[in-house]
Amino acid sequence: MTSTRGATPPVLSSAGTAAPHPAPGRASSGRADRGRFALAGTVVTLLGLLLLAMTWALTVGPASITVGQVWGSAWHHVCTAVAPGATCAADTLTQIQDAIVWQGRGARVVAAAAVGAGLAIAGTVMQAVVRNPLADPYLLGVSSGASLGAVAVLVLGMTVLLPVAAFVGAIGALVLTLLLAAGRGGGLPPVRTVLAGVAVGQACAALVSFVIFWSATGDSYREILSWLLGSFGGITWPEALLAVGGTVVLGGLLASRARVLDAFAFGDVSASSLGVDVRRARWLLLVVVTLLTAVLVSVCGAIGFVGLVVPHAVRLVLGSRNHRVLPVAALVGALFLLLADTAARTLFEPRELPVGILTAAIGAPVFAVLLRRSRL
Repeated sequence: MTSTRGATPPVLSSAGTAAPHPAPGRASSGRADRGRFALAGTVVTLLGLLLLAMTWALTVGPASITVGQVWGSAWHHVCTAVAPGATCAADTLTQIQDAIVWQGRGARVVAAAAVGAGLAIAGTVMQAVVRNPLADPYLLGVSSGASLGAVAVLVLGMTVLLPVAAFVGAIGALVLTLLLAAGRGGGLPPVRTVLAGVAVGQACAALVSFVIFWSATGDSYREILSWLLGSFGGITWPEALLAVGGTVVLGGLLASRARVLDAFAFGDVSASSLGVDVRRARWLLLVVVTLLTAVLVSVCGAIGFVGLVVPHAVRLVLGSRNHRVLPVAALVGALFLLLADTAARTLFEPRELPVGILTAAIGAPVFAVLLRRSRL
């Protein structure tokens, strides 16, 4: 006689006969498929919204330009570039309008979207690696180090070297932070890493204040203030493409480590039991996220709250799984910073507001609302 102890009772069909149980594997597979389709739909929708927002941003400003003209001009440029000898439709923009859209606003729009995406990725990764919900891309003193390098060259009048000096300053701050944070055996304990970043950041901020107080006057003071508050004014295509390249390459590398980031949520011991080389993974992730942040800061200065608020907002909707959070956070960050920069350059025309002021003004109350709704 076959024992039925512990067996699951059969499911009755509508006719009262025993029906077979659904296979557990098939049910979980169906849920996974639905999750993938939902994520893909969300990503495609956000990509469409980002494309529309970028097109709209190109039309916003004193010059009267329509969305249709932007698309017609874009097609003209693509056609002439791909098939130089072919008969392409005439450019829908005048020569002046074409320069405004593609030389002025175009680089700015692309840079804002790329920086927003990169900062959101960096903030998501930093919060996961150090297991601190208040972590942002500037946690390791990167923004203060970059500010020190930028202020030094602005005071000396060598504006052309600003991106290089900012990048070097950011990397220098990273090196100091990692040297201070490294524990016995070369590990990077999260609490020690955070404290080291705070110490280095405060030291660099003090040096920045001293340099400004001692040396900055007139035009250099205005340039320094604009850079410290974050601005896309005067952005060029090489700088915009640098931001795009950094976000695609370094951000893509970080996104490929989503499973490792999920393992960190359970603590170092649990992550090790799941097969993660904790010390190596933390070093790699912190270095890559700081390199990404250094590239972005060197382009536009330190823009706050994007890397702090966007990951929290996305997690509140999608949960904590990083393979879902990272792509959505990148697109939401791109949209947020693009719209914020468009508002910053148009709300107070002819004066332009540094976009960092606007992101802080929006981000602080939004973060307060998210904090009230979350279970932190």
